Amino acid sequence: MRPHLSRLFAVLLAVLPAPALAELTLLMVEERGCVWCARWDREISEIYPKTPEGRAAPLRRVDIHAPLPDGVAVSRPLVFTPTFVLLDDGSEVGRIEGYPGEDFFWGLLGRMLNDHLGALSEIHTGNHTGGKNLFPLTSG
Repeated sequence: MRPHLSRLFAVLLAVLPAPALAELTLLMVEERGCVWCARWDREISEIYPKTPEGRAAPLRRVDIHAPLPDGVAVSRPLVFTPTFVLLDDGSEVGRIEGYPGEDFFWGLLGRMLNDHLGALSEIHTGNHTGGKNLFPLTSG
């Protein structure tokens, strides 16, 4: 489906230490009756865990009206559903508010992962990505 992303994910695995990847989570904040959450489920949920993005940041769901899970810290209140919060070791490092459709979702998520993982790569290994995207901002 997206073979270029698989190759880039393999490069990412080689560059980053395993603990850095294991700590990432994509928290999906949703609520019953949210039509945009249902659309995300139809368009993305089944394939997400099979993608490089899904392997880099496994999905965890939480209801917007429920307390946040222990160990999760967000930088500002959660207001909209769906909201996708990229967490590193439980702390927010990026956010997508709303679901803008499949193409925009992958692009925004790719940019969020590039920004965060590219910075981690430089911190942990001293290697710079040279401006290359680890997750291209293109769809399928």
